[in-house]
Amino acid sequence: MAYKYIGTSNTKIDGLGLATGTVQFTDDFSAEEILHLALLRSPHASAVITDLDESEALCMPGVEAVYSYKNVKRILYSTAGQGFPEPSPYDKALFDRRVRFAGDDVAAVAADSYETAKAALKKIKVTYDVQEPLLDYAKALSKGAPVVHPEHDARMMIPAPYKPEENLAARIDVEVGDTDRGFTESDEVIEHTFSTPVASHCAIEPHAVFTYLDAYGRLVIISSTQVPFHLRRIVSKILEIPMSRIHVIKPRIGGGFGGKQEIIIEPFAALVTLNTGRPAKLVLSRKEVFTSARTRHGQTITMRAGFLRNGGEIKALRMNALENTGAYGTHALTVLSNTASKVLPLFNKIENIAFAGKAVYSHLPVAGAYRGYGASQGYFGYAQIIDMVCQRTGVDPVDYYLKWSIKSGEGSPIFREIGEGTEGIEMTLQSVGLPECIVRGAEAFQWKEKRARYTREYNRERRKKRGVGMACFMQGSAIPKIDMASAYMKMNEDGSFNLNIGATDIGTGSDTILAQIAAEVLDVHPDKIIVLSSDTDTTPFDTGAYASSTTYLSGGAVKSCAEKIRIQVLHTGAELLGAGTNQVDIENGTVYIKNNRDKNRSFADICTYALYQNNQYQIQDHASQVVDQSPPPFAAHFAEIEVDTETGIIQVLRYVTATDCGTPINPALAGG
Repeated sequence: MAYKYIGTSNTKIDGLGLATGTVQFTDDFSAEEILHLALLRSPHASAVITDLDESEALCMPGVEAVYSYKNVKRILYSTAGQGFPEPSPYDKALFDRRVRFAGDDVAAVAADSYETAKAALKKIKVTYDVQEPLLDYAKALSKGAPVVHPEHDARMMIPAPYKPEENLAARIDVEVGDTDRGFTESDEVIEHTFSTPVASHCAIEPHAVFTYLDAYGRLVIISSTQVPFHLRRIVSKILEIPMSRIHVIKPRIGGGFGGKQEIIIEPFAALVTLNTGRPAKLVLSRKEVFTSARTRHGQTITMRAGFLRNGGEIKALRMNALENTGAYGTHALTVLSNTASKVLPLFNKIENIAFAGKAVYSHLPVAGAYRGYGASQGYFGYAQIIDMVCQRTGVDPVDYYLKWSIKSGEGSPIFREIGEGTEGIEMTLQSVGLPECIVRGAEAFQWKEKRARYTREYNRERRKKRGVGMACFMQGSAIPKIDMASAYMKMNEDGSFNLNIGATDIGTGSDTILAQIAAEVLDVHPDKIIVLSSDTDTTPFDTGAYASSTTYLSGGAVKSCAEKIRIQVLHTGAELLGAGTNQVDIENGTVYIKNNRDKNRSFADICTYALYQNNQYQIQDHASQVVDQSPPPFAAHFAEIEVDTETGIIQVLRYVTATDCGTPINPALAGG
């Protein structure tokens, strides 16, 4: 199908403002009599606070208030910005007497300046009963291991009643077929354990929030958040105020990558503003982002594969995953689910597959949402075990992936068995571009030539040895039957359209892409689409920027909404032209009579007619979108490396990726 605006690199809506520094990020907002916040953090990985004396801090000039467990109600919640009810445990309080990692929240100071607030932290005297920490999550399930959450009032999502002594935040056990039988039928069985480390998102902009009370006494939260609507709901719960009294605004964001899918700092600023009536701001330092925000979940994965020596057919595959969620269980279950659900369907011809996963607590920094969301950890081990099968059977990995990977028109029982924290959705994939990715990637990389060149003989006498490798991946787009997006549009007298969307642009350019989708449906230039996004007062609901969902899920809502607007424009245009609706069509911002293009009226004429002249009404509509599929993007990656066998230094000589991302709405943004 030929498109006019889809597939074109339309200029990013906020591009000029970003380049000239005129658009505002959260830290750019300020107000008179603003209070600056600083957080006192635990120096201990595990301790109980036996006493906290804030008197000296309160006596300092410029200090407005100090908050801690002493004057803040203990309400348990999850910091995970996910759908409701959240699949993550309610195991976090704003302030608690028990601290669970070095960097945990102990107290907050609100002062006239950030420097004063920081100085006041040193005046707070805290007495700790330091306890033995659990710093090796591999020992979390061992008998006698330190208990991270001894309290019994936490709401856990694991299948059985929560037992504090188990340190277990989530558990998944799934089997398709009979893996024991499959291993028996195999010629050879290999097993290997792989570990993935924690990592920081390193977004350019640190977490930031600015709060104030508007003219009606409502709490306004301006935040660098990926999930404004979840933020509103969770702050409402923590501070026990109605959601109707909270207005969340998302300005420009300097990157998120999952790290801002968490409600980490917003409640502190909101608490200060509600209690003092003054604006408040909290911006994390880079050190605090590393220690006290969120990380990728570290995992230890054991892969066991049974296969036939002739051709390498895998008769049984078993994946066991141990996941470190850190001090709190945010995203523990859903990340663990994706380690299986986004990985195991790739080779859908395997009849016997089992996944056993456990997410455990530790006294380490908190893990949370992070781009790749469990699939990255899973593929690290999965791709290597496939490579080992190819090595043992003498099959070229390119040929192996081409033969055994999922194809168009196929599904996998894993889709049905494992979703994102729940059972999955049966899916048949309508479009799988992986074979083309493999073939074209291998050609661009010169896979066969380099694989033939870097033989054992080539490397035998060399200190710096060279080799090549490849792996394939699939992911997903949105969470079927769970996440929802909405859009609202109205037409203006000059033929432009307001597009109000809850979707959250976190630097990815989704405002631009959604405008292009609306423009394509209405056949007007994207400049005619005025986008307002992520404002809980004025934009309709959207679950937020996560799960690779915005273009697919929110874009579907925009498309449906624009189609409804198109029908109204055609109807009103036909009335203005004195024709039937079936006699007219749209082109370049005009409605014309099909058999006489000279008879046409502009969108501006049509809207003006609708607003001021006959049968007056506002051309406007809305739409919501829930999907029943999660179409995966696919990728084939090829790497050529050189390893110095004396120093261990690895140099990447060439890296080629071929990706099937569907139809790029904006190729420049997709490339970015």
